[in-house]
Amino acid sequence: AITRSLSAGTDQPLSQMRKAIARATTQSKAPIPHFYLTSEINMERAEQFRNQYKSNRVMHPSITDLLIKAAAIALTRHPEINVSFIGHAIRRHERVDIGIAVGIDDGLITPVIRNCGVKSLGDISNESKTLIDRARNKHLQPQEYTDATFSISNLGMFDVENFIAVLIPPQAASIAVGSIRDVPVVKEGRIEAGRLMKVTLSCDHRALDGVQGAGFLKEFKHILEHPSELLPSKETP
Repeated sequence: AITRSLSAGTDQPLSQMRKAIARATTQSKAPIPHFYLTSEINMERAEQFRNQYKSNRVMHPSITDLLIKAAAIALTRHPEINVSFIGHAIRRHERVDIGIAVGIDDGLITPVIRNCGVKSLGDISNESKTLIDRARNKHLQPQEYTDATFSISNLGMFDVENFIAVLIPPQAASIAVGSIRDVPVVKEGRIEAGRLMKVTLSCDHRALDGVQGAGFLKEFKHILEHPSELLPSKETP
């Protein structure tokens, strides 16, 4: 028999963060039955909304801020998604606590914006900027990056078209967001330029079924394609 040895190289010891990521993802992917739903969202109006918002206010919401607010609204309208499987029951969470995946030098951390369902887009934008800065400077406290009820991973800024996210308990759902791309779209029989973004929803099949996930994803898509819903009815960009 021929045996092969590993090629020569340098072993880099695992950082504490990489150990935590390895432990969390192994505990998630192996025992949790994932399923995935992908949709394309027309982001043209959302981009226009963001640019108009930026021109009229000091606050400059990012695309991720729009995603957080849209997810918070959709989760409020579909509370069956804002849940956790706890073995003997499915726990419905009273608050919408959304984690934002942030890449740092030695891994990934997910700061959490608490109670997103009652916060304005401006509040979310300010809080997310502060949390992301603190995450990149490694200043987060444990209570600031644990126990999200839903999470968003956005790799659009890296020109990633589509990907899927691994669920990290206690979340039963998480959404992965790709880049906004110039693509041809057909409208009323005519080919026009479009700005489309692919998103993939990962779901825990122990807590959720396909129809529930599809309902949430349809709502999320509708809100981003009708971005006036991101603001209170009395407020305009």
